[in-house]
Amino acid sequence: MFQVHQFESVDSSLGSAHDDEKKNILEEEILSDFDDIYNEDEDEVFDVWRNNRGNKNLVNVDSCGAAGDGTSDDTKAFEEAWKQACSKRKSVFMVPSGRTYLVNATKFNGPCANGLIIQVDGTIVAPSDPENWDPKSPKAWLVFANLTGVTFQGNGIIDGSGRKWWEASCKKNKSNPCKSAPRALTIDSSSRIKVKGLTFQNSQQMHFVISRSDNVRVNGVMVSSPGDSPNTDGIHISESTNVLLQDCKIGTGDDCVSIVNASSNIRMKTIYCGPGHGISIGSLGKDDSIGIVNKVTLDTAFLKGTANGLRIKTWQGGSGYVRSVLFKNVQMEDVSNPIIIDQFYCDSQKPCQNQTSAVEISQVLYRNVSGTSKSQKAMKFACSDTVPCRRITLDNVNLEARDGTAEVYCNSATGIIAGYVHPEAECLNSNDKKIEQKIEEYNVHNEL
Repeated sequence: MFQVHQFESVDSSLGSAHDDEKKNILEEEILSDFDDIYNEDEDEVFDVWRNNRGNKNLVNVDSCGAAGDGTSDDTKAFEEAWKQACSKRKSVFMVPSGRTYLVNATKFNGPCANGLIIQVDGTIVAPSDPENWDPKSPKAWLVFANLTGVTFQGNGIIDGSGRKWWEASCKKNKSNPCKSAPRALTIDSSSRIKVKGLTFQNSQQMHFVISRSDNVRVNGVMVSSPGDSPNTDGIHISESTNVLLQDCKIGTGDDCVSIVNASSNIRMKTIYCGPGHGISIGSLGKDDSIGIVNKVTLDTAFLKGTANGLRIKTWQGGSGYVRSVLFKNVQMEDVSNPIIIDQFYCDSQKPCQNQTSAVEISQVLYRNVSGTSKSQKAMKFACSDTVPCRRITLDNVNLEARDGTAEVYCNSATGIIAGYVHPEAECLNSNDKKIEQKIEEYNVHNEL
């Protein structure tokens, strides 16, 4: 995990060509139909059980037979504790501090009685040897499914013991077969879920997956694995709506955050990323599939030493769209591809064939983005000739190449330049009439 630096407002380092009201014209064009994510007070959301212990049904995994010595298999004890906690209102499923619990692949199914809290203060570890893994669960370790109104919280650690899985990866050694590996924690088919304070580390592949869920709020989590660990995405969002990630620190061997098909209204605020592959929408459209991601915002982020910064990646041959995306107040340090849209993404051992169809990308706004690029192409918009990228807007972007002169690459991408932009991105500028007319109307009105 990289050392966290104090985040400074990008607004203070860049001159603005428009005042706040004129800037809002651009945001309204892109994000006018965003839904509201529920927004309770922090003190009311988390640490509820600590203040109301007398009203809680506390189920400690130790009382269900867990050894907590890090070597004995505590899977059955966790299953028994879950059975008790899930069945009774206002229960706390307790993993106490100071102990380490070895747990094999387990699915914790709901629905559960109201008011369930999952309190993880100790360490949960996975079996370290892939040969000891349950073959019935090749892609999942800890799965929580069909839950409503459940809170996950604590200062504990969820450790995937992933090193032997990484060594067996085809990305580490091309002579190895490409196989799936488990994801550390998955929240599936659930709603009104809150997660705070947990640490995820050394996952076999993805660390924390939010799948087919609605209204999920994640606050103050940390994710850590080596920068060369393959496919270890930090937080992966799939087929989910109304997700809020806030105050998260993520360093992995893959995307810090990845957002894939059928996800909408995803908000990220104050995200620290590095090492890793950046913050990504995609990949989408693989194997001629439909990919749809709509309404994504990132507000305030610091990325250091990542392979990409703000990335949208799609395979040739897919269909669907990425629409209404806002990246703002982002600082980068030594990032290889700070801003990149890649409609020719190909993560395959074989070359990908050229195809005409593509996932459509439009209405993407980059505002107040600054920092240093390890590559000369600080901005790259590599879009399909048949399905071009449209309405890409740059507003106050300042990216310097660490070595040489920073450049911009465009292929079949159009948009507007709405403020100071360095390096110059004239290849993108198409004078978007709809937005420019609104800005002009504002200017005329202001002068009268």
